[in-house]
Amino acid sequence: MISRNGAIRLLQEKLKEAAFASFPIILIVLLLSVSIAPVPSGTLLSFIFGALFLIIGMMLFTIGAEMAMSPIGEMAGSCITRSRKILLVLGISFLMGFIITIAEPDLQVLADQVPAIPSAMLILCVAAGVGLFLMLAHLRMLLSVPLTHILIPVYAVIFLLSALVPQRFLAISFDAGGVTTGPMTVPFIMALGVGVASIRNDRHAEDDSFGLVALSSAGPILAVMLLGIFHRAAEGSYTAPVIADVNDSVALRVFFLEKLPSCMEEMALSLLPIIVFYAILQFCFLRQGRRNILRILTGLICTYTGLVIFLTGVNAGFLPAGFFLGSILASLPQYYVIIPAAMLMGYFVVRAEPAVYVLMRQVEEITDGAVSEKLMGWSLSIGVAISLGLSMIRVISGLPLIVFLLPGYLLAIATSFFVPKIYTAIAFDSGGVASGPMTTAFLLPFAQGACRALGGDIESDAFGLVAMVAMTPLITIQLLGIYSSVKARLRHRRAMLSGDRLLEYDNSSIIEL
Repeated sequence: MISRNGAIRLLQEKLKEAAFASFPIILIVLLLSVSIAPVPSGTLLSFIFGALFLIIGMMLFTIGAEMAMSPIGEMAGSCITRSRKILLVLGISFLMGFIITIAEPDLQVLADQVPAIPSAMLILCVAAGVGLFLMLAHLRMLLSVPLTHILIPVYAVIFLLSALVPQRFLAISFDAGGVTTGPMTVPFIMALGVGVASIRNDRHAEDDSFGLVALSSAGPILAVMLLGIFHRAAEGSYTAPVIADVNDSVALRVFFLEKLPSCMEEMALSLLPIIVFYAILQFCFLRQGRRNILRILTGLICTYTGLVIFLTGVNAGFLPAGFFLGSILASLPQYYVIIPAAMLMGYFVVRAEPAVYVLMRQVEEITDGAVSEKLMGWSLSIGVAISLGLSMIRVISGLPLIVFLLPGYLLAIATSFFVPKIYTAIAFDSGGVASGPMTTAFLLPFAQGACRALGGDIESDAFGLVAMVAMTPLITIQLLGIYSSVKARLRHRRAMLSGDRLLEYDNSSIIEL
């Protein structure tokens, strides 16, 4: 167990990270509210209080993810591959992908906003898609199949199916692919990939541990598309978030407490399968001592508490504020101001995604610092800013989502032939993690509010923002790969002239020249 001083330092570190990540978007909203987009005091107070919940929830969740979710993923990966039985690996991969997706807070937030599909049906459909494609991802790792050999046919099928899917399902399908790879799923899936990769002894094993998130994002897109083709959607209309009517601190407390029970119930039901899975794993394979069990249980409690607090802050504070702010900006005579405003928020909001930190740290560790956190952060921020600008153009113009996604994915796949393979895997993983709870909880309602104010169709024009956020990092991270490769070749040329030795990427990993 962690000592008392170690626990205090860990809390301080995670609190600082959560506050630093959330502060820019909070500051932007406050500046807009006191300048060009006046927000009622009750809504603004709820947003500030929700931001406090968000920071505390993210702090506790990230602690829980490090103490429980990532270790469980690594142990599960090692256990299922130890037997070297492919069918066992695939079966447990599906089960783990299914149960971990049900607990994903991003998916819970999105499902509650979709009027055409019952929440439970959408969640189960998406979870099945993740489970099936996690099986495919692990099979790829075990057989050493290049990631692009799977991504290209998968996305070809996706875009062919897009011609058959009802328009109200198309945007939701792509959004479902983005929200499934969030703060709950990413640490577990990436740790599981490290565990599965340990069965291989070749030098490309660690590199192939990337790409699991990318394939896990594609599965839900196909699953929801098929649901849209074969399921007769219920008639329903989008329901705007409830704007808090609070005039004092007591009313604010009551408003937040009303949201708490439903969040507690949702997260309890979501985490129960994970707890049961760990219990079976412990009883049948691990046989850990009391000290390790207590650490895992403490981590699960932190995860549960953090997610409850996080979702309460989202539902009571961020969703209404995002919707209201978007509607106010779009109602201005200069409504086009929503484009730069959304781009500014997008640039900073990706830094508040918990899963982004998990990915950036693992990338820096696997690449021995060749792809630094700072470079990853800049590339992701620029990509998300561009995606938010394009999303607002789509909201204003009413252009179909496919007009943006099809050329974007074609460019991303074409670029993959000219960059080191590890950058392609990192890029497609980055697309999944960039579209996390902050995007679903604040930026998507922001687009919905703007769409309603402009008289657009929310289901076809506002939904799809998450998909846009998931797409642009595929391009920016691979452009980073091209830049790094060119820079490495120039350094190598200079080093050859001077007789030095250095580290450089080849087409799949870092090698010593």
